Amino acid sequence: MNSFEKIYKIVSLIPKGKVSTYKKVAEIAGITNPRVVGFALHSNKNPDQIPCHRVVSIKGELTGYAFGGIKQKRKILEKEGIGFLENGKVDLEKYSLNP
Repeated sequence: MNSFEKIYKIVSLIPKGKVSTYKKVAEIAGITNPRVVGFALHSNKNPDQIPCHRVVSIKGELTGYAFGGIKQKRKILEKEGIGFLENGKVDLEKYSLNP
């Protein structure tokens, strides 16, 4: 299994109502650079099976989303029950799958 396949498998396990970070996904996949996770998710061809919108920065910030941008990413996360702090970041204490 190559790095992208590992990343896709891990991300596919993030349930609705939860998020993970690029760093945590990288750690689980055995990858040292979280940017590889971002690159893999940008190349994701199946967002229904691999919910890349559920991966956020280590600070809870929303970063690029290949399927409509950050506003669309936030809209999807809110629809799935993810709450945001006043500063616009995801409340990682409450919604992180891997604290």
